[in-house]
Amino acid sequence: MTEWIVVITITILAVISPGPDFAMVSRNSLTLSRRAGIMTAVGIGAGVLVHVFYTILGIGILIRETPALFSALKFAGAGYLIWLGFNMLRTGKSDEVILDVPAAFTDFSALRVGFLTNALNPKTMIFIVSLFLQIIQSETPVATRIAYGLFIAGAHVLWFSLVGLFFSAPRIRKSIFSVRHWIDRAFGVLIIGFGIAIAMVNLTS
Repeated sequence: MTEWIVVITITILAVISPGPDFAMVSRNSLTLSRRAGIMTAVGIGAGVLVHVFYTILGIGILIRETPALFSALKFAGAGYLIWLGFNMLRTGKSDEVILDVPAAFTDFSALRVGFLTNALNPKTMIFIVSLFLQIIQSETPVATRIAYGLFIAGAHVLWFSLVGLFFSAPRIRKSIFSVRHWIDRAFGVLIIGFGIAIAMVNLTS
């Protein structure tokens, strides 16, 4: 029971801390739609499960003990964030639609963006690997470890769905619609900043 309390506490603190996931859900909810924000949140939860299951399978130890592999994964994550950010910077007024998701941005698109943003997020990787290798006891049954993983993924989906619901509220979206392209660019700069920060930390570590 004590282990559950520790897992729940650390998970809550990790989930609500600002990062690329928060920025992406906020952006999609504000500039696209509520559905896009929630589907992004579901994609984030799926990304968390990737980290959980490779850690349970023991690959997390390999990642932690292989600096070159760990660095390559962090650079891949940083590169993806920078690419996403540059795409947002290219948004212009001509891209705006009347408070609807562009036809090209489907549910699958939102899921994919959320999934890749989290699955390639070094912050989540470090959090999951550290939690399972340092906090959760080696004798903890596999079924319990899976339950922890499902809880962590569910907590991400719940929190970011709430974020999506908040930022997609009609009153909030209508108030910012006229400056939608500037908000997109601001989030683009933020996402690029996260990517550069990850890359710089990787270079100096």
